[in-house]
Amino acid sequence: MFADPLFLLVLVACLGVAVILLMGIAGFGREGEDASKRSNRFMRWRIYAQAVAIVLILVFVFFRRMGG
Repeated sequence: MFADPLFLLVLVACLGVAVILLMGIAGFGREGEDASKRSNRFMRWRIYAQAVAIVLILVFVFFRRMGG
């Protein structure tokens, strides 16, 4: 399974979502308007990255069920 390039792409996308999430959560702990804006930006990026990860997961499952 680790030799499948699509699986590795899904794995990288999920790890990217986790990293962006942690960076956004870390920003919530800081004070100041700039930190708040940065944290909100990370959370917006997380939503986009999460959408990409979900699409990749669906594509991966589709091709695995088709016998690929």
